[in-house]
Amino acid sequence: MRTVFIRLPTVETVHAFVVRISSLDGQFDLLSERYILDAKSLMGILSLDLTKPLMLRVEKDTKDTMEAIRSFIVKDMAVKDTVVKDTAVRKRS
Repeated sequence: MRTVFIRLPTVETVHAFVVRISSLDGQFDLLSERYILDAKSLMGILSLDLTKPLMLRVEKDTKDTMEAIRSFIVKDMAVKDTVVKDTAVRKRS
């Protein structure tokens, strides 16, 4: 899994991004402030604040996948590999 920052400044760019990743295998999640949504959802992306870079989590970060999204990646922000661990919040009784 890899996390990158992308910029989608216009409706046309959002559409191009969704078309590009829709044909790719794997899960793509966009994170913006407190929201996490499916990056293949055009309407979902349009509900976000597109004036800021968005964090994109890529489940299958193959060479082809990363090449397909390369033009959307913000160059001056760090690209990082992440290991995701499921953590459960437990209530104290």
